[in-house]
Parts: sequence; structure tokens; C-alpha cells
Amino acid sequence: MKELFKSNGKLLITGEYVVLDGATALAVPTQYGQTLQIKQTATKTLYWKSVDKNGLVWFKDTFSLNNFEPQNTQNKVSNTLANILRAARDLNNNFLLNTNGLEVETVLDFPRNWGLGTSSTLINNIAQWAKVDAFRLLNNSFGGSGYDVAAAQSNCPILYTLQSEKPEIKQVSLRWNFTENLFFIHLNEKQDSKEGISHYRKNTVAKSAISEISELSFALLKTTSLIEFQNIISEHEKLISTIINTPTIKSRLFNDYPHAIKSLGAWGGDFIMVTGAENDLEYFKNRGYNTIIPFNEMLKF
Repeated sequence: MKELFKSNGKLLITGEYVVLDGATALAVPTQYGQTLQIKQTATKTLYWKSVDKNGLVWFKDTFSLNNFEPQNTQNKVSNTLANILRAARDLNNNFLLNTNGLEVETVLDFPRNWGLGTSSTLINNIAQWAKVDAFRLLNNSFGGSGYDVAAAQSNCPILYTLQSEKPEIKQVSLRWNFTENLFFIHLNEKQDSKEGISHYRKNTVAKSAISEISELSFALLKTTSLIEFQNIISEHEKLISTIINTPTIKSRLFNDYPHAIKSLGAWGGDFIMVTGAENDLEYFKNRGYNTIIPFNEMLKF
């Protein structure tokens, strides 16, 4: 008998970094995600295989079912995965205690360097499999605000607020009638979220700035005007730029682009969101940015 679990990827539209300190963020699940399939075996071990978008195996290892010790103890991915599985058993003492063996296969339907949530989709899939709370599993393994796990579980946009270390999640709908003017462009590099958070933690963030970001999240959600939308995301960029003492992506790379640009998630890599018409995209293609996905093809909304 096979079991199959699936979780959605995510994009954080507002609230990057400050969501960790209680700002209300707007997050949207992507149409891309990750599956986890389990097959019973008689091997007395747990064999794990991870497959990328192109069907290539990018990770594999064998684990003990007793304590999830990996065969390859020098592999960073193996040790990370072992820690997640142990954390899952800590939350559910019966997790994988009575099994003769397992073969697990995870499959991504987006490139690993896209930053859409390889880790969060894995956490949510394992939580479903182990029948444990995904947010507790996240806290006991990777850590983070949890917005990505909330998006993994949702099939529509959410407002996400972390209050006293507990997530508050509100499903919402987007009133934007200009989504044909919104595009996501990959910056051709993967940004390390932990490094971004570490940099953010070196700065003192005023409560007023956190409130301002929350207000911008609400304003962006409610707007029906592209002009107002562009003004809001430009204001959001300026505010986050001041908080983390980092230039905006537009001022650094695309200063002469005539429309608005917003970083998403950890600044400096993964995707940006740009406004404009389809013929405006030649600007980015001429600079070597060829991974361009229309809003309607990327997100569930």
C-alpha cells in the first residue's frame, strides 16, 4: 500500500523579515509544490530518495528505523532529514515504530533553486505523514516564522501573523483585476534564508515599522488599482530597505526600469515581482533574466 502527501510552495508578497516579529504578512501558495510517497518494504530500513523537477535523483540515503541514523553520516542533507524525522517521533512516539521497512520518494515540480519552499513543503508533508502539528515540527527542526508552512496547507492567499509564537492565519481573496500586469522573475541565484534572517537580527526594528508593514499588507490586499498597488509595494521596499540597511533590488540592479519592482522573501535572490506589460519584459530578458512567470501561472488565488 502506498501513501501520498502533497504540499504547496509559497511566495511571501509582503512582510519579509518583519513577519518574524509579529508583522502581518500576505503570503500566497504557488501552483508548484512537492509530493512525498511512502511504500512499504521488508528491508528493515528507511530508504529515502529525492527527485527534482527533471526526474533526476539529487539525494538518496538509507536510515535506521530505530533512531533514524543515516548510512552517510557525513552528508548534511542526511543529518538534516534525520533530525526532522526524530523531531516528528518526539511529537508522535508511535511514528514508524511498527514497520518492516519503507521506501520514501519526494518529488519537486519546481527547480530547487527557485526558493518556493523545498524545506517547508517537506516539513508539511512529513507532518501529515507522522500525524503531528506542522508548526511544532518546524519549530523543533528548521525554525522560522511558519508562514511558509501555512501556505503549504492552504489553497488560497493568507494573511499570516505570528503572535506570542502562535500563528494566526486568515484566508483571503485578492481583488486585483490587474494580474495580467504582474510577473515573477527569477534572479538566477538562490538566496540563503538563514543568512538573510541572521542579517536582519543584527538590526533594531521599531514597533512603528512593524505596524507600518502590517498596514501596507492590508492596503495591498484591498487595493483594486494598479497605480496604488505600485505605490504600496514601492513604499514597502523603502521601509524594508531602511530596516535591514540594504539597497532595494531596483536601485541596485534595475534602476532605469520604469515600473515597480518588489523583492520577495530573503533579499538578493530567488524571485522578484515586477509590474508592467508583457513587452516591458524584454528589459529583463536583455539582461539575462529569462525565467519569467506570469502571476496567473505561478499562484493559487
